[in-house]
Amino acid sequence: MAIFESVGRLGSTLVDMVHTRLELAAVEVEEESQRMLGYLLFALLALILFGVACLLLAFLVIVLFWDTHRIAAVSGLAALFGVAGAIVAMKVKAGFDSKPRLLQNTIEELRKDIAYARSARDMDE
Repeated sequence: MAIFESVGRLGSTLVDMVHTRLELAAVEVEEESQRMLGYLLFALLALILFGVACLLLAFLVIVLFWDTHRIAAVSGLAALFGVAGAIVAMKVKAGFDSKPRLLQNTIEELRKDIAYARSARDMDE
């Protein structure tokens, strides 16, 4: 009887551990999706505002230099916007590279559970 009780308790503990880990995974996925939605919305807003500002600035510069250096003004603005776009793209890439891995905490907890189960098994033997 003691063996069946031990197996039953072990099974119950394993089910509880898996349930807890799945809840943690669900929370992490939800947090990540909310974080990504926030990034997307702010990036879209920044893109729209920056685009309007750049367009108005470009028109202003072209109007100011229309009579003298209009081709140089258009070329210079194109180069400036190209460099600015490259810098923003590098910043976005750096932000994605520095974000935590999806389900990182869940994976760490599962590793701890596996190590605990192995140590418990080794003690029983």
